[in-house]
Amino acid sequence: MTAAVDGLDLPALEQFFSRAVPGFGGTLSAEMLHGGRSNLTYLLTDGRHRWVLRRPPLGGLTPSAHDMGREYRVVAALRDSDVPVARAVVLADADVLGVPFSIVEHVEGAVIRTTGQLHALPDKDIQRCAFALVDVLARLHAVDPDAVGLGDFGRPEGYLTRQVRRWHDQWLRVRTRPLPDIDLLHAKLAETCPAESGASIVHGDYRIDNVILDAGDPASVRAVVDWEMATLGDPLADLGLHLVYSDPVFAPVLDGAAASTSDRLPPVADLAQRYATVSGRDLGRLDFYLALGYFKIAVIAEGIHARHRQGHTRGSGFDSVGEAVAPLAAAGLAAANRIGQE
Repeated sequence: MTAAVDGLDLPALEQFFSRAVPGFGGTLSAEMLHGGRSNLTYLLTDGRHRWVLRRPPLGGLTPSAHDMGREYRVVAALRDSDVPVARAVVLADADVLGVPFSIVEHVEGAVIRTTGQLHALPDKDIQRCAFALVDVLARLHAVDPDAVGLGDFGRPEGYLTRQVRRWHDQWLRVRTRPLPDIDLLHAKLAETCPAESGASIVHGDYRIDNVILDAGDPASVRAVVDWEMATLGDPLADLGLHLVYSDPVFAPVLDGAAASTSDRLPPVADLAQRYATVSGRDLGRLDFYLALGYFKIAVIAEGIHARHRQGHTRGSGFDSVGEAVAPLAAAGLAAANRIGQE
């Protein structure tokens, strides 16, 4: 008898796999992988093959951030690019599980989520890993969207204005309490929003625990994962968010020990300079992108907090997420107040 797994209907999945997944052996077992603060992620196996299934969260409150088709399309498109991704297998509509979901091949490697995992590495490897992540981000931003079939993947023009508006709309949807700093930060972003610095494929949530590293070499990225917020947009928004994840105020969002917040990683200025050197992009307006990154994470954290209060989250570590929202908003406002002083 197939064991039940919260969020999955394994008998229905087995029927689907038998007709849609080549090489399937007939009986599935599954476990929820660490994470689940956005889309839910499961490891599936038939004893011979391993796959990863991604589906929207239970009781999701921000539907635009859980587009399974978008995530699957970008992974499939990047398969032969300089950006490492898992091999796309199949995208399913809501007929099987009641929600759309995607299947990709499982990629062997290491995922560094906590400071404890990161600090098990020598300082030299931590530095190499951090710079490798920036290099991969720059490589993503160098991919020609038209060349990989993603020329219509988004609307780069007006991207920043839409981001400011969209995340404010999401805040109004998910907020559980008033927070004046969010209102002030939104107003400042709307007032100072520049024209886009360029147009590229953007990941939308790029940080150390959203990549799979080679188990023997932490400076080798085997796959970038969690593409649910990918689109065409301003590449510096990706960079700003990546740098914001290094702020300790983000730590409660990942159970208080987020690897990205480690003080053994290179300083933000060094990471930004690495990106500027590799990409050739001008970072003169970086404070706007940092402020936007804080705004986005604060809203996402509030959405996770709201789902947890309603009993819709699965897994552990959600009790402290709401504590991060106010500090993130305050840090974003501080960055916004520096705009124009570069």
